Amino acid sequence: MLLLGMKSIELLTRKSGRLKMLLTEHFCKNQVPCVCLCISSYLCSKKKKENGYEQVDQERYMNLVRSVTSSKTSPQTPETLFEEDNLIYGPVSNFKSPVKDVEAKIPKNWVPLINSNKRTLPPNSDRKHLLKISLQRHKVPSVTRVLQQTMPLDQAFYLKRWKQRMILELGKDGFAEYTKNIFLQGNLFHAALESVFLSEEVPLKEQEKDTTVSGYLSSVQHVLRDINGVKALESAVHHETLHYSGLVDCVAEYRGQLCVIDWKTSEKSKPYLRNTFDNPLQVAAYTGAINHDANYDFQVNCGLIVVAYKDGSPAHPHFMDSDLCSQYWDKWLLRLEEYAEKEKNNNAIETS
Repeated sequence: MLLLGMKSIELLTRKSGRLKMLLTEHFCKNQVPCVCLCISSYLCSKKKKENGYEQVDQERYMNLVRSVTSSKTSPQTPETLFEEDNLIYGPVSNFKSPVKDVEAKIPKNWVPLINSNKRTLPPNSDRKHLLKISLQRHKVPSVTRVLQQTMPLDQAFYLKRWKQRMILELGKDGFAEYTKNIFLQGNLFHAALESVFLSEEVPLKEQEKDTTVSGYLSSVQHVLRDINGVKALESAVHHETLHYSGLVDCVAEYRGQLCVIDWKTSEKSKPYLRNTFDNPLQVAAYTGAINHDANYDFQVNCGLIVVAYKDGSPAHPHFMDSDLCSQYWDKWLLRLEEYAEKEKNNNAIETS
């Protein structure tokens, strides 16, 4: 009806200009804009857009066309993604990792790190003789063996992968020679440090000329200046209650604190204590052994790990105060219990 009315109006306006004016005044009074008529005419005359899929063989590609034309994707927002995650994985909950739960365990056979029956030496106390007790072959495990047999799975995995990579690069014989040289360098470095402490001098020129240890000695020079009052060197320790043994590198004062000092060599930089892996547990184990060994009339509650570098770059000293030593002491007790349990199971299998 609207379309027919519009055509009639057009015919009338062509015949009579006066009627056109009257109609214009009529529409203006009723506030009906002419643009609405144009738009309506345009919308009504607009052709329907053809669908390109109508020319496709519908019978042959019916399933494909149906899947394409009917598929719709809903917009994703951060809120909808979080809702989907909640449905799939459940809500986010704060929980401690399994590693922290293991660390929070309390040892069943807890023995204190400090021995109340022993005295604590005052700072700058001198001893007439340095203790250097030879390591005896006890029927007890060493600290090194306990740590190796109870190494965490992730740490053992990376160690094994490193070994495999080195064997691929060097071959079996080359890798054996490499490990032999590393062991030799460590022994020479410890021997050079022992001669330094015994002579109470800076490294001799002969030692500086030795390229095997000269870089390591240069690396630890700034640490040696803070060490004095040496009490023991390369001395064996034995925990009389927990029954394990070990060989301590050095017991001396570091910046006024009596410490068990462990010297380490490394080809990679280790600026943080966590980079030293099980070395803090080793220091804590030696500390506890000294405190419960009758051969030592004093006790220690601090530790120091010094990582030296062959290229002479400054060594990284990692100081462990009494609180930190106590934390690693508890971890050591757990590893010791784990070792005892493994040995018990192995013995049961052998006897059966």
